[in-house]
Amino acid sequence: MIFSPISSLFKSSDASTILNVISSALEKSNDAPFWREKSVPLCEAILSVLIPLRNQNLLFDPEGNPHSNLSPELFLRWCDLYSLRILAFTIAKSNDTGKLVRTKINTDTYEPIDLEILGKYLSSYSVNLENEMVDFPITNYNLHIGMTTLLTKILKG
Repeated sequence: MIFSPISSLFKSSDASTILNVISSALEKSNDAPFWREKSVPLCEAILSVLIPLRNQNLLFDPEGNPHSNLSPELFLRWCDLYSLRILAFTIAKSNDTGKLVRTKINTDTYEPIDLEILGKYLSSYSVNLENEMVDFPITNYNLHIGMTTLLTKILKG
């Protein structure tokens, strides 16, 4: 079970508030500074898309299944590099069509979401943003597994 106050933050707080709480928890952890420094930009990239999706009641997981709330569990599902690439391409295609695509959510309302923060983040890890089928270095994927492990520990308190 995820720590309750953090769960309530994900349900209603803005990205900067959530980032501040995660960053503070990371600073207090005994993990190497390397992991803390890598994890905050990852969180910012994910939240830059999940918060606007939450605000539009259009949250989904990497398989495209709808979710009614932004939770730490759903957030953690998006932490791996492969899932983030899925998120970026899904939102990019949705922005192009003006309708949420590649999910099991059936809606006619969709407001485009700014992908600048997520795009810069993915580019910094050699994710090709032009062609979804181009792979990225496995070392970058493995690095994200380490960050996910740390964030899971932090969010479970």
